Amino acid sequence: MKPGSIEEIRGARPLGIFGDSVTTDHISPAGNIKMTSPGGKYLIQHGVSAEDFNSYGSRRGNDRVMTRGTFANVRIKNLMVPGIEGGVTKLMPAGETLSIFDAAMSYQENKTPLIVVAGQEYGMGSSRDWAAKGTRLLGVRAVVARSFERIHRSNLVGMGVLPLQFKEGTSAQSLALDGSETFDVLGLSNAIKPMQEVTLVIHRSNGKTEEVPVLLRIDTPIEIDYYQHGGILPFVLRQLLA
Repeated sequence: MKPGSIEEIRGARPLGIFGDSVTTDHISPAGNIKMTSPGGKYLIQHGVSAEDFNSYGSRRGNDRVMTRGTFANVRIKNLMVPGIEGGVTKLMPAGETLSIFDAAMSYQENKTPLIVVAGQEYGMGSSRDWAAKGTRLLGVRAVVARSFERIHRSNLVGMGVLPLQFKEGTSAQSLALDGSETFDVLGLSNAIKPMQEVTLVIHRSNGKTEEVPVLLRIDTPIEIDYYQHGGILPFVLRQLLA
């Protein structure tokens, strides 16, 4: 019945590093379900034949299918795996190439928090609630981007995912991020204020450490409440039960 406390994020691995103009259609499960995809494999394991797969849209009430379809767009480009299109990433520190879903589940087993790094206008396009829901269910704790589309930023907070914004002139490219790093987000506590500055600490594989100031894109006091409760749904449920 009581909300958790807002705590710093430590030892996070990047699930993906993306460029500019990643849309919610790139992030959200959409289109037909392929047999070779994590969603297709899940349905086959549960006795569904391929001709009955239908689309992600028809299965949007099934979180097991939809989570497997998040970041699974065939056109999304994860800069951690250059030259490859589609929902794949590198599982670190081994460097094995896996589907984003399979990598996320491996990180969850090891209790490794995840972040997503992105460029400008992250989450642009149509508002898709599953772009934020799927992100949260994959275990992503924070998204660090150069800028956010307004509604997707709000949806991330509503799912308990922390939006952080690079300062002008800073990007994954200027920081030479390749996905081998681990990250800390310092300065988070129950005393945070909207739009305050916090610190992103980059631990590089060569042992070097770099501190980067980022903007906390929790924009209003009520959003701090949502985030502390773990999202808008637990917040509302606690309000109703109280």
